Amino acid sequence: MDIKEEALRKHYEWRGKIEITPTPKLENRNDLSLAYTPGVAQPCLEIKNNPDKSFELTRRWNMVAVVTDGTAVLGLGDIGPEAAMPVMEGKCVLFKRFAGVDAFPICIGSKDVDEIVRTVELISPSFGGINLEDISAPRCFEVERLLKERLQIPVFHDDQHGTAIIACAALTNALKIVGKDIKNIRVVINGAGAAGIAIGRLMLKLGVGDLVMCDKYGVVTKDNALNDAQLQMTEISNKSGITGTLSDALKGADAFVGVSRPGLVTSEMVRSMAKDPIIFALANPVPEIMPDEAKAGGAKVIGTGRSDFPNQINNVLAFPGVFKGALAVRARDITDGMKIAAAKALAALVDEKSLSEGIVIPEPFDSRIAQAVADAVADEAKKEGLARI
Repeated sequence: MDIKEEALRKHYEWRGKIEITPTPKLENRNDLSLAYTPGVAQPCLEIKNNPDKSFELTRRWNMVAVVTDGTAVLGLGDIGPEAAMPVMEGKCVLFKRFAGVDAFPICIGSKDVDEIVRTVELISPSFGGINLEDISAPRCFEVERLLKERLQIPVFHDDQHGTAIIACAALTNALKIVGKDIKNIRVVINGAGAAGIAIGRLMLKLGVGDLVMCDKYGVVTKDNALNDAQLQMTEISNKSGITGTLSDALKGADAFVGVSRPGLVTSEMVRSMAKDPIIFALANPVPEIMPDEAKAGGAKVIGTGRSDFPNQINNVLAFPGVFKGALAVRARDITDGMKIAAAKALAALVDEKSLSEGIVIPEPFDSRIAQAVADAVADEAKKEGLARI
């Protein structure tokens, strides 16, 4: 039985991957009176007088909503909210397993930005944070922007920012291997959607000297940008004014990040890059270039999104700890500064003895990750004045 058949069999067996488990024991009338009526009226009145008490008197302090419209689910595309549910439940399991954070799936039956935003806004009093998931671009940018404006709890689109954090952590350590200064490198990103643009923005914040965005039409410029998000990227990137195809962009580049489609990069294209190029080919399940082909082209450090190759750039390294840290200090937002702090904390977990071409980021099951990321995020939230406790 292959993995797909086995996974389907297990999902029929599990009938869902999460369940509600009560914290109080209800074994007698007194227990019932404390957990429910009449005793429950007292915490209700406390919260009525001070809504922030909901973080102390309910599970809100440790509860994240995992929200999707089902339009960009894994590599499956627009499969709808019901079909997205197994992935959202899986995300909730990862929150709990890796950071002890409770999460609940919210699959919304609308593709309308205003309806999605209003729905999340209306249910937000039940949660301490909002994790947006598998919402297609450019809709996802507007959904996130509006929710950040309207809510006083952290809003984080993991497809964008989780990927960006891991990619920045991996780049930080890969540059140590190749002996290059981040200020002097040029990065080429192929795939100018949600993940690609977020990676580009955060890498520039991290200090990357120059960065070129490409999509299926080639280098993204002011003349061919498909949406406002791409247009905004043209204003802060591509200092050299490179135009043409992905192949043109890669000539002389120091690093490549792919969040696009299989087989778009060849060994010859890698060979045209600067000495000791860094290749992060993240298309799943088949990357833009297979590691052996990248190696044949001279790549020094290679990462993919797959668990069967070294340097897996996997979002599970970031989002559990990011929310754990934000919730711990009851942060109002998750900022670029907090994301960079998370990336640096991840990179620091790979010490000099462990650092090598095949190890530039920690393994997902490294037990130190969630707390290290959480501490860095919480500290940065305090520095930025976004922590409420």
